[in-house]
Amino acid sequence: MSSERLIYLPLGGAGEIGMNAYVYGYGAPDKERYILVDLGVAFPDMDGTPGVDLIMPDIAWLRERADRLDAIFVTHAHEDHIGAVAHCYGDLGAPVYARPFTANIARRKMEEHGQPEDAVITAMPWPEQVSVGPFKVGFLPMSHSIPESAGLVIDSPTGRVVHSGDFKLDPTPIVGEAFDPDLWAEVSKPGVKALVCDSTNVFSQHPGRSEIEVAPEITKLVSGASGMVVATTFASNVARVKSLAEAGERAGRSVVLLGRAMRRMIEASMETGVLTDFPKVISPEEARDIPRDHVMLIVTGSQGERRAASAQLARGKYRGLELKQGDLFLFSSKTIPGNEKGVIRIINQLSEKGVDVVDDSSGLYHVSGHANRPDLERLHGIVDPQMVIPMHGEHRHLREHTKLAESNGRTGIVAVNGMMLDLSGNAPKVAEYIETGRTYLDGSTKIGAMDGVVRDRIRMALNGHVTVTVILDEEDEPLGEPWCDTMGLAETGNSKAALVEILEADLNQFLMRSGDKTRKDDDKLEEALRRIVRQTSQVEIGKKPEVTVVISRMR
Repeated sequence: MSSERLIYLPLGGAGEIGMNAYVYGYGAPDKERYILVDLGVAFPDMDGTPGVDLIMPDIAWLRERADRLDAIFVTHAHEDHIGAVAHCYGDLGAPVYARPFTANIARRKMEEHGQPEDAVITAMPWPEQVSVGPFKVGFLPMSHSIPESAGLVIDSPTGRVVHSGDFKLDPTPIVGEAFDPDLWAEVSKPGVKALVCDSTNVFSQHPGRSEIEVAPEITKLVSGASGMVVATTFASNVARVKSLAEAGERAGRSVVLLGRAMRRMIEASMETGVLTDFPKVISPEEARDIPRDHVMLIVTGSQGERRAASAQLARGKYRGLELKQGDLFLFSSKTIPGNEKGVIRIINQLSEKGVDVVDDSSGLYHVSGHANRPDLERLHGIVDPQMVIPMHGEHRHLREHTKLAESNGRTGIVAVNGMMLDLSGNAPKVAEYIETGRTYLDGSTKIGAMDGVVRDRIRMALNGHVTVTVILDEEDEPLGEPWCDTMGLAETGNSKAALVEILEADLNQFLMRSGDKTRKDDDKLEEALRRIVRQTSQVEIGKKPEVTVVISRMR
């Protein structure tokens, strides 16, 4: 029996939606050659990750084996699949393969982060394959909510794996390739060992709807509007942006694209030939000189992002444009779980202006980019794999997708981040567990989720902060009284006196009665002063703040 094995190891995206990173390897245990499929990001929130810019997979395990990483393959240009490539390229150094549109986006990101653009290699779709190490990999066109998405055909000495990528079974996607069941059946005919498959919409019971169904409804809505029309959607959903722009054009409106990401996606689509025609757009400055009922804005910020165009228009003016009573604002998008607060805040701000807001509650103005439960079953049937390995989903999605596979007589397994599977046999088996986690991009620095930086930030946000400064002379006697600076705390407490004065008085009393042994030991003194501040603050204001003690000794 061969000692070599085929492994699958998710480092991100399995047990969560976002931050996708999937390792495949072939060879003797811990001597495998590897490829990485996708390297994406997740986005922070003020509750759990305040101040963080991006969240990326912890690639420490792969970084230690970077000399055996032969390539990175990116299935499509959504941030949760491509967003960390440029940030992590310096640690991995492997060539990045992607289809033309995705490669265009990847090169822009590499340039922005000072990485070599020529590390990104443009790959053509199936039947072309890229040979890297023991693998041959082909990009299999698949419809999704961004152009040129692809599943991957991964051939190894042990058999063929199909990695679905994000997908929907759309016969009429407007932009990009339609789902081709015959092509997928042809690719699967030699036999597929494992289908590693998107799980996002496994709980949605109805077959997915086509992108083409949305355009007529948007056209009808825009044509019936009387004031200015503003629409927001995912910038990467080029087909939807095109439908919105065409609806505006048909209604006799001039179209404005607001938001850097929106313009970038349309530019990339035109440069790579994904889009061959797009309605003429005008600048915000030109729009100011046109009657309001002849203008349509297509803007970023469908998820409530504070700095995006939607939020800025909701708060006031943006680029000289302002919404007024009687205008129409359309959310042609689904609100991703976790983003509800930001979206509702924008809706309420628009309502206060007298703007009519239309969201997707009717189901008329948005269709999902992911396969629903019947579509997953259909793909299982076409590919007919030995085993189904759910990915791209929270644990509940993975578990339900596994049940779905098993209900149709297929072998399935719930494989979460860090669970390495051996796919060499006729059924998946757990080979080992790898420690995985998250890496935060905090400003310009990468920090570990367990480093304590964000934890301390949350504590300061919840409890406030006090800095205590004490000066001691050569004899370890206090030089003057200690003083305090507070941040994020009430100025006065239960005693009706200034909190700072009460803290300083209690600290000074302690110093006056403390012994030489305590004053000579910085650690003991610091701990005692911290304890007093927290105790006094608890009594005065009901809070135990974070405390920084600065001890200066005159020598």
